[in-house]
Amino acid sequence: MSHDHGHSHISISAGAAHKKPLAIALGLTATFMIVELAVGFSIGSLALISDGAHMGTDVLGLAMAFVAITLANRATSSDRTFGLYRLEVLAALANGVLLFAVAGYVLIEAVQRFQHPAEIPGIPLLITAVLGLIVNIISFRLLSAGSKESINLKGASLEVLGDLIGSIGVILGAILLYFTGWNWIDPVIGVAVGLFILPRTWNLMRQALRILIEAAPKGMDIDALKARIGALEGVTQVHDLHVWTITSGMVSASGHVVTEPGAQPSEVLPRILELLRAEYHIDHATFQCEPIDPLCGHDETKI
Repeated sequence: MSHDHGHSHISISAGAAHKKPLAIALGLTATFMIVELAVGFSIGSLALISDGAHMGTDVLGLAMAFVAITLANRATSSDRTFGLYRLEVLAALANGVLLFAVAGYVLIEAVQRFQHPAEIPGIPLLITAVLGLIVNIISFRLLSAGSKESINLKGASLEVLGDLIGSIGVILGAILLYFTGWNWIDPVIGVAVGLFILPRTWNLMRQALRILIEAAPKGMDIDALKARIGALEGVTQVHDLHVWTITSGMVSASGHVVTEPGAQPSEVLPRILELLRAEYHIDHATFQCEPIDPLCGHDETKI
């Protein structure tokens, strides 16, 4: 029985490569949350207090993402063979739940404020909202690259994006309030922000759940992959093929192949691994070869 592996134990998750930008975004968001809450309470602005509370959930979400990435890339152990990579996905799911709660709060609060509009001083509100927009733009740009690779960072960037859109809404509301005195503008902006957050949050949660239930990566055609492996030299049959995602940027595969008479598993396996790496970007794979024995069926060789 021979063994071989199609993976490297030094690979890191997608989120780890963007840990520093995440830390900077966390620091900026936490600092401005304190500023926004302080200004909100000092001028009695419910809009700023509510937005500061929303930034508080961003701070929590970013902190969860940072801790998850830090823990996820600790070394594996005998009882955690994949380390703690799944913590990134769990953090993304938790962020999604958190965002849904915030969006629901925004919608409910907006309805109440539409019924009982509060007078908001336009100039302090405008200045604080502009500063908040600048902070959110910086944070979003810091996270945007990592969000394309890591579902965890995507969740964090969505939270910042929600605040960015909220800051724009508050700015527009502050300008209109200053020139028109229409107090009902504020709850309308609140509803718009809530509706913007919900569909994106749902999409994030679907992606996280897809990973947790170990479904095939989105866009992966398992039947086509099975056919490609079956067409390789020395392979006659493919069965028990599984492809799943450990965390963002880490896809794993396993399966059984029946080889032609005389085919050497040590030659067949490299062809399978190269196909997975080159065409499907799968670096972690384990396959079991089952050479056909003309006298007694086939025996099994794990490689």
